[in-house]
Amino acid sequence: MYAVIFRAKINYIDSSYSEMAEKMRNLAMDVYGCSEFTSVTEGKEEISISYWKNQEQIQAWKQDAAHRLAQEFGQSKWYKYYKVQVAKIVREYERNI
Repeated sequence: MYAVIFRAKINYIDSSYSEMAEKMRNLAMDVYGCSEFTSVTEGKEEISISYWKNQEQIQAWKQDAAHRLAQEFGQSKWYKYYKVQVAKIVREYERNI
């Protein structure tokens, strides 16, 4: 299992951002096998974490034409800064109370 961690400083958010974010989340989950996708924004900071079975899924998602377009908008308009980390999950546990 892998996690992709996306962190960004927001530059400018418009109505097209929300539409694109929803479209990208659905594409990742419906087409590329992402099992969970969570995003949180606080002030001008955003973090998104998505979970994947393997690196091939992540690479295919990264290269998707619609996702590449979203990346271009992110770089030119929506974000001042961003960082992407791909991490391998080595342990996981939970407890339901």
